[in-house]
Amino acid sequence: MTVIKNIAKDHVLQITAVLAVISLFFARPRLADINFSTLFSILAMMIIIQVFEYLHILDYFTYRLTSLATSTRQLTWMFVLLAVVAGMFMTNDVTVITLIPLYLRIAKKFKLPEILPVTLIGMAANFGSAFTPFGNTHNIFLMNHYHINVGTFFTWSIPLLIASLILLTIFIFFIKKEPLPSVPVRDIRIQKRPTIITCVVALIIFIGVLGFIPSWVGAIAAIVLALAFDPHIMLHVDYAIVLTFAGFFVIVSVLRQMPWVVALVSGLMASEHSVYLTSLVSSQFISNVPSTVLIGKFTNFQEALFLGSNIGGLGTVVGSMCNLLVFKEYTDFGNHGQGRFFLGFSALNFAGLAILGVMGWIILDFVL
Repeated sequence: MTVIKNIAKDHVLQITAVLAVISLFFARPRLADINFSTLFSILAMMIIIQVFEYLHILDYFTYRLTSLATSTRQLTWMFVLLAVVAGMFMTNDVTVITLIPLYLRIAKKFKLPEILPVTLIGMAANFGSAFTPFGNTHNIFLMNHYHINVGTFFTWSIPLLIASLILLTIFIFFIKKEPLPSVPVRDIRIQKRPTIITCVVALIIFIGVLGFIPSWVGAIAAIVLALAFDPHIMLHVDYAIVLTFAGFFVIVSVLRQMPWVVALVSGLMASEHSVYLTSLVSSQFISNVPSTVLIGKFTNFQEALFLGSNIGGLGTVVGSMCNLLVFKEYTDFGNHGQGRFFLGFSALNFAGLAILGVMGWIILDFVL
């Protein structure tokens, strides 16, 4: 019942389900348009993430690093760097759900700035997840849909990561460098053997994402691992994101059969730059995941779609699911009003979108 309730209350899934049902009145989805490899990979990632949560891996590194900070700027920088690295392997969503409450607890205790650091942690999680093929769900889709090899993917993601780190560094300097009382280290210990086993299973999942083995192998391995550690882990898996992606595939399959939609979207796919701008702008209104799935069915400009969808995670609060979670976590744990945070968050994100959007255009023209 807990699993069903968690799935049912997911707002993104609710909207997707309604749109999927409405789409059925226009055409029947084609089975060939349902990317089952992507669905298996996402399920596997969601399970392995919960296993890492169960083992308190991220909590351990968070408290170890923050105990070393001596100033407010250094503390923020440590959280931001940890968010970048964690986003690469544990997805941006899990990173912000873990790190933002931890930072806000420390901020409340020592009366530290909140709006700018929390926004930067969210941005860093987005940037880190963009770096790896398995860091976020739309990268997994791109890998499976275009059969991209890992070497090619990193030729796209490394320049974007460098540009993103430059942007974060610029924003970090807006935080005042004030002395920070020592942050006590909690007694959080890593269980070595379970962690090693989990890393091996994660490697199997990553190999599946890269296409070297069937993606269902990683999903089965993750399920077996979770059940072996604690069956209750399976109750906390984000099944809604898997169902949401299935809904996206249904909707896009129907849209591809509607001539006026095909004509409209195809007209925006004429060049790399138009694909880049279309994915970047559409992400601001429908989020970067459904935008990627929709546009991916109409273009072969893979690099442009990768850059546009990942940079498009900046901007509006719906630019990515990660942004919505940042806002939710601040609402639950922050000490200032929602309106004040929303204004600060939006201002910084749109500034980042403008700067990184130009950098992305330059990367597209002169690097890729």
